[in-house]
Amino acid sequence: MDAGQALHGPSRTLRGKVRHTRLDEHLPVDHRLSMVYRIGAGLMGLVLVAFGILGLIDKIGFFDTGGDTVAGLNTNGALSVLSIVVGLVLFGGMVVGGNFASTLNIVFGVAFLLSGFVNLAILETGFNYLAFRIQNVLFSFVVGLMLLVFGMYGRVSGGLPHDNPYWRARHPEATARTVRRPLPPSTGAHAAPRYAAPAGSRHRGHGRRRHAT
Repeated sequence: MDAGQALHGPSRTLRGKVRHTRLDEHLPVDHRLSMVYRIGAGLMGLVLVAFGILGLIDKIGFFDTGGDTVAGLNTNGALSVLSIVVGLVLFGGMVVGGNFASTLNIVFGVAFLLSGFVNLAILETGFNYLAFRIQNVLFSFVVGLMLLVFGMYGRVSGGLPHDNPYWRARHPEATARTVRRPLPPSTGAHAAPRYAAPAGSRHRGHGRRRHAT
């Protein structure tokens, strides 16, 4: 088993069940997946941090619901601080990369979708402490869907290629057969001959032929 196959293989619990997959960014497939996860986390984090900073610059009250807007979205101090915190966490996922960034994108994607539904339900009530309006609800849905798409890329699909690390983690038997498959014989200059005659055998053969004549 070479190093690439060892790092690509699934890690297991004591009962033999697949626990998680670790991406090795030295491998081409893993590197491409991790880059997508990093870009998704970084891009969404940048949008949220920028939105939060603009809200704080305007010095909007912490729980103000007076209709102050930033970039077309309603906001207040609480929403600005929350946006900055979430954006910084996504930046952390971008730095770490790998399947940590993928999982983080998925978790926050689901959280944004749930936030959109919850805030839609309390839109015209006294519980709307984050000053949401319908445009904020739509923004929450868009950010949630984008984070889910980035986080699930190459991870949730029925037709993953066999060199995909998540496919290998879900099919350990096929991975094990690939690892145990014998390598083809070497054909380089230093390869040993398939059938090597013992030393001196050719000379004894020539002697017998000369004696027979």
